Amino acid sequence: MCGIAGIYAYLDVAPPVDRAELRRMNDRMAARGPDGSRQWADASGRVGLAHRRLAIIDLSEGGAQPMQSADGRLTITFNGEIYNYRELRAELQAKGYKFNSESDTEVLLQLYADCGPAMVGRLRGMFAFGLWDGRSRQLLLARDPLGIKPLYWADDGWTLRFASQAKALLAGGAVSREPDPAGIVGFHLLGSVPEPFTVWRGIRALPAGTTMVVDAAGPGVPQRYHDVARALVERGSGAACDPAAARARIAAAVLESVRYHLVADVPVGVFLSAGLDSGALLGCMAQLGARDISALTLSFAEFKGANLDEAPLAAEVAARYGARHVVRTIDRAEFEHDLPAILDAMDLPTIDGINTWFVAKAAHEAGIKVALSGLGADECFGGYPSFVDVPRSVHWLRPFDWMPGVGTLARHGMSAAIAAGAGLHPKTAGLLEYGGSWAGAYLLRRSVYMPWELDELLDPALLQEGMRRLAPLGLIGGELCEGGSLGDFDRVATLETTLYMRNQLLRDADWAGMAHSVEIRVPYVDPFFLAALPPGNSLAATNAKEAVADIPEPPLPPASRNRSKTGFSTPVGRWLSEASGAPTSAIDLSAASRAWALRVWQAGWTGPAAAPVAP
Repeated sequence: MCGIAGIYAYLDVAPPVDRAELRRMNDRMAARGPDGSRQWADASGRVGLAHRRLAIIDLSEGGAQPMQSADGRLTITFNGEIYNYRELRAELQAKGYKFNSESDTEVLLQLYADCGPAMVGRLRGMFAFGLWDGRSRQLLLARDPLGIKPLYWADDGWTLRFASQAKALLAGGAVSREPDPAGIVGFHLLGSVPEPFTVWRGIRALPAGTTMVVDAAGPGVPQRYHDVARALVERGSGAACDPAAARARIAAAVLESVRYHLVADVPVGVFLSAGLDSGALLGCMAQLGARDISALTLSFAEFKGANLDEAPLAAEVAARYGARHVVRTIDRAEFEHDLPAILDAMDLPTIDGINTWFVAKAAHEAGIKVALSGLGADECFGGYPSFVDVPRSVHWLRPFDWMPGVGTLARHGMSAAIAAGAGLHPKTAGLLEYGGSWAGAYLLRRSVYMPWELDELLDPALLQEGMRRLAPLGLIGGELCEGGSLGDFDRVATLETTLYMRNQLLRDADWAGMAHSVEIRVPYVDPFFLAALPPGNSLAATNAKEAVADIPEPPLPPASRNRSKTGFSTPVGRWLSEASGAPTSAIDLSAASRAWALRVWQAGWTGPAAAPVAP
């Protein structure tokens, strides 16, 4: 797990690589790689790569980057981990390839030499990399199938720059800070910025599951090699599966994924909440022979004695599997103290990530470099209310979707009633207008603000351009374009995986974990794992969460199974409410999300000119 950066002056008339700019980009990512920092430039001065190292596999200098092939043709800067690198290495050795290190990075170089850009389909892991081919004079950029690791790029028509963080590109000093209305509107709608947008017009995210080749003509169109909806169709969305067989497949898939995610040359810990998903990971780690496991749990004084307090039940689970339990208590004073650092580390605005910041901080304090997280289980096992709410909305309200204008009229009428104090949630006004389509129903379920509410938050010209370029319903619905034969369960799984999980949860795990030099691994976020699960309708019919609880030996205790779902929560809403002087009872989860969104945005992401108008 590392930070990567690079500059390619692809036009002959472009200035050569500025080594000082590349160093500034790399320095901005210092926390991502405290174990080493290196740069490389080719003899022509047209391409330069940089790397910040967090040593996890092959801790020797043999794993340092940027790394070159033995013949000097290929050079790579790589962020991530390849969990099946040993199998790939053995295959390549059988073909006659020689290795000089024990690192997964060298496997990437040799695999590219063997099969070119198609190599990405062979990789099990999380990754983003830039690979320079000196023979073809091409730069290959690649990102893992589900978007665990980020990769941002900027092109001025002469030179392409890339980095693990958007803010690293800005730190170089050559990339414009001009705001992007599409990214700004996307954040206010969804609480995160949907890829490929950022909040800066000149910076784009390389989409998950794509590669992009940059040559003398500039960057090509990103080429998709993995699509979630298509993968779920190929898994067999409509095929039935016996419940006992389904549970067996779930168990085998989880155990195999955990086994791969334990591949490391340093100890691997786990983020342990009181929920089933992280408890099952700990149980599987112990069952697979992991020893001296550190399990980290957050505790908040405000939750003491309430169901939201994770610590007591997490302690029971940790003891059950022989883990060293580390409980880290956070209070409002520490939150306020850390807030400037949180906003600085936050690469793109988001309404989440606070919990990950503090649990990663606890891991760093405990000397832990790598930790497993239960992130992604709800997306593949149907753990969110959206798996019920969204299909129900679509099936009940679809007739109104076929009646143009009716929904809009209803919204105007209900908005007036809400403004008059009718006691309805603001989203209620959009039920008929949005609830009859998959994209609209999902937007209703996940949005922080709805489109008609943004008039009070953003400059009208910015809002108009942002809505035009973002096209939120098209962006959401486009994720289903390869899934025409998907069932309801897999449709929602596709939406949650490609939107909420990718743009918010995974991105937050990256910036918050890396801010503390902690690698967060997500065994439930793995295309090989998803492909091994039963079909979607079988997951819906099988109590998948109960099946997960039964995987470890011994299984999770009854208290874990019977606890109502709360999520990995923080009392940020209460802290914000107290800071504003409002009564804590007056702020619900939705209001807390809105308050935090405004607080984040007012921190000044793109400069005063792009700051929202106060509501």
